[in-house]
Amino acid sequence: MIVKQHLIFILYSLCASVFKVAGTKSKAKGSQGQFPITQNVTVVEGGTANMTCRVDYNDNTSLQWSNPAQQTLFFGDKKALRDHRIELVRASTQELTIRISDVSLSDEGQYTCSLFTMPVKTTKAFLTVLGVPGRPEITGFTKPAMEGDVITLTCTTPGSKPAANIRWFRNDKEVQGTKEVNATGKSFIVRSSLQFHVDRRDDGVAYTCSVEHVSLSNPYMTTEVLEVHYAPHLEIKKSLIIPQEGQYFKLECVSIGNPIPEPVLWSKDGGELPDIERMIVEGRELTITTLNKTDNGTYRCEASNHLGTGSAEYILFVYAKDFPGPTTDPNALGQHGPDHALIGGVVAVVVFITLCLIIVLGRYLARHKGTYLTHEAKGAEDAPDADTAIINAEGNHVHAEEKKEYFI
Repeated sequence: MIVKQHLIFILYSLCASVFKVAGTKSKAKGSQGQFPITQNVTVVEGGTANMTCRVDYNDNTSLQWSNPAQQTLFFGDKKALRDHRIELVRASTQELTIRISDVSLSDEGQYTCSLFTMPVKTTKAFLTVLGVPGRPEITGFTKPAMEGDVITLTCTTPGSKPAANIRWFRNDKEVQGTKEVNATGKSFIVRSSLQFHVDRRDDGVAYTCSVEHVSLSNPYMTTEVLEVHYAPHLEIKKSLIIPQEGQYFKLECVSIGNPIPEPVLWSKDGGELPDIERMIVEGRELTITTLNKTDNGTYRCEASNHLGTGSAEYILFVYAKDFPGPTTDPNALGQHGPDHALIGGVVAVVVFITLCLIIVLGRYLARHKGTYLTHEAKGAEDAPDADTAIINAEGNHVHAEEKKEYFI
């Protein structure tokens, strides 16, 4: 009986040993057959990158991280490279995670996670570092610009990776520029140029350079406002459509120019204002307090800046107080001055017609110039017959010179 129990114990021990060895071999075989698992990481320059390496199961085999230069960063929980930016996040038999702070463009590359089995299993993970573009700067502005100038605006942004995109806006409308990209090490300098002829309509216009990049949540923008100097342009505005005697009348000289054309000078018919008591000048306005017929004439305003002089005219015609008024403003053409071409044409037609009449009348008078005999000189009409008429005609010719009349 004792021998039987002893045999059973020996058999049980042998079976346990066999199962233990088989389990150990199976576990070792599983550990040796797997590869570490990693993921590529993208980080903005200056940010933080977490590099994780893991396995599904492990039998105390060590994990290791190496940088693109194949320098060991961590072997298990042991730090191998003296870099204060690199620190351990988690280390276990199934995971090794490290953190790289204040990432620079030089940190970009292929990192290696190694599982130290026989043979060693490795997996790569690529760290991509995005270069943040610098704040854009606009050059080429001349303050002030002159109307007619050709200006080239250039927007520059350095340090982007990949190369940034630049867009131009004139106020809120996009305009196309010319792009140029230059590599500097691992980053890029991007420039965009905008060339145009300066017009007075560009005065006060905002030109905006917008930089877009994958590393930015919102574009970087910079804006410059263009100042344009140009010669004056003047226009006269009136307060009444039909000016009549006794009314209050105002003319305003509206000037456009940069710098603002000042002062505004008023004149009438090429000379000074004749009645300064009724004709009051206040800045750009001329006020006539009580209109009368003597106010008829051409009023002119003039203003200057350093680029030139501008002027405008208004022909005023004052109607009688009880005059019903025309359907349109008779003074409307006055702002543009009298139509000298029309007046000259009318005068030319009148002169031509007069000359034609004189020529026709002269030719008529020339054709009918001569003499005629009075009835007394003729005598033929009173003769009873032909013979007597001839005798009378011959006798009367003697006195013909005495009775001859002329007309011219």
